[in-house]
Amino acid sequence: MAKQTVAEQFIDILVRAGVRRLYGVVGDSLNPVVDAIRRNRAIDWIQVRHEETAAFAAGAEAQLTGKLAACAGSCGPGNLHLINGLYDAHRSMAPVLALASHIPSSEIGTGYFQETHPDRLFSECSHYSELISNPRQMPRVVQTAIQHAVGQGGVAVVSLPGDVAAEPAPERAVEHALVTSRPSVRPGDDEIDALARMVDEAHKVTLFCGSGTAGAHAEVMEFAERVKAPVGHALRGKEWIQYDNPYDVGMSGLLGYGAAYEATHECDLLILLGTDFPYSAFLPDDVRIVQVDVRPEHLGRRTTLELAVWGDVRETLRCLLPKVREKGNRTFLDRMLKKHADALEGVVKAYTRKVEKHLPIHPEYVASVLDEEAAADAVFTVDTGMCNVWAARYLTPNGSRRVIGSFSHGSMANALPQAIGAQLMDRGRQVVSMSGDGGFSMLMGDFLTLVQYDLPVKVVLFNNSSLGMVELEMMVSGLPAYGTTNRNPDFAAIARAAGAYGVRVEKPKQVRGALRDAFRHEGPALVDVVTDPNALSIPPKISAEMVSGFALSAGKIVLDGGVGRMVQMARSNLRNVPRV
Repeated sequence: MAKQTVAEQFIDILVRAGVRRLYGVVGDSLNPVVDAIRRNRAIDWIQVRHEETAAFAAGAEAQLTGKLAACAGSCGPGNLHLINGLYDAHRSMAPVLALASHIPSSEIGTGYFQETHPDRLFSECSHYSELISNPRQMPRVVQTAIQHAVGQGGVAVVSLPGDVAAEPAPERAVEHALVTSRPSVRPGDDEIDALARMVDEAHKVTLFCGSGTAGAHAEVMEFAERVKAPVGHALRGKEWIQYDNPYDVGMSGLLGYGAAYEATHECDLLILLGTDFPYSAFLPDDVRIVQVDVRPEHLGRRTTLELAVWGDVRETLRCLLPKVREKGNRTFLDRMLKKHADALEGVVKAYTRKVEKHLPIHPEYVASVLDEEAAADAVFTVDTGMCNVWAARYLTPNGSRRVIGSFSHGSMANALPQAIGAQLMDRGRQVVSMSGDGGFSMLMGDFLTLVQYDLPVKVVLFNNSSLGMVELEMMVSGLPAYGTTNRNPDFAAIARAAGAYGVRVEKPKQVRGALRDAFRHEGPALVDVVTDPNALSIPPKISAEMVSGFALSAGKIVLDGGVGRMVQMARSNLRNVPRV
């Protein structure tokens, strides 16, 4: 039997760690690894058109499964293209192993053709980035990389010269058990007792939830009921906490709506649950704040804390609930629920008024119809920019749907690549890419990947022929919009030319039928919807000090901004408010 190569051993370790796909673009230094995949039936090589897509796709897969995913790039420019998608995966705590293949080992340090130093380049967007310069480093370096990616939640990078990958693997190499899942983290008794005392002392408690509440919906609801707390959320917390939530007061931040801002500022104890909410201008500075997070480095870096609790949200609440006295006074909760319903009532008309006649089409209307027509367990991938706004305000979570975006890194062009990773993981599940024309055209080449693998992704293109969020940023700064206009083609015609289903929508009455036809189509489809470029977003509370990477509006003169079916939820929750 022929001796196993380093590349073959590398692939075997990935398979043992549960990796079933390696996303990338082939190249000479990567050839031994790709050939090892060709001969291994347990893993597939997914050929994309741009390595950035490979990293985004792997990151989406990892976010959806919670398990290790992998991508690869050839030496120099090839693996450099991975970096943006790896930044996004790392900041999203998605366990991804990236293989950065390298120039011949004997040439490193000589200014060789395509030479870079990937072990240094990726250090800022990874927990671990190391070079294998000798076969005897196998398999320990790869195993250590996997443990970093899974154990710490994020990216690990292995740099591997092509000549080393082709060499025989060492004999009698020691392989150890791999870490493939993360444990639960329970806070110490002192922290639990201190938190219980603070909760009991407080008259008005508000919970503000992020992505760390995944898997803790029941515990958050039980705790909110016990202490009569309104529950707000950040964008990444929406899919985990908004559904079946009679205490919901909406979302705070620049994409926010409802009464979340008021609830966080009018309480006397604010508990941040699993959120690294970046916009400190939206957080109060005159109330007691507790933060619960599984990553201790997140504690207190956005606001001053009275108590920092290191632990999983679910485990923390399970420990806390028996120690907290039930509160009988609902006054604060009911007042916030009423404010929330009133706030939504005041803006819901923005997407319902004369939508059948408005040209160009209201993007809010498109998002609301999409929410109604999409499957109950759909996966939505969302481009950064105005698509973030429409997803935040119109997509209705239900515990089965997923919403993936570049919510922490804020990159353009993420939605289509992430949809590739989501669809390859489960071809039978509906995957919808909510793409902006700017983001879609940036990595449009990978629409061909959908066709090549016959992936039934549905791209809903919000085509306003502009970089809408950037225009809003300019307006806020008192600048005229400049350099933000896109001269777009008929994207539906491009989709058809590529061999996919494509339809262009220019009238509101066509929206629902076009979406239904696309969803019925068995293969990839693109719905190019021409939308109003003047539809912009307004945060619920605004001040001169609020600055962000998204946008800031100086007044509510631009748009009242609807909120879709969320108003129905708010009305329903008001039934719990006692009538006086």
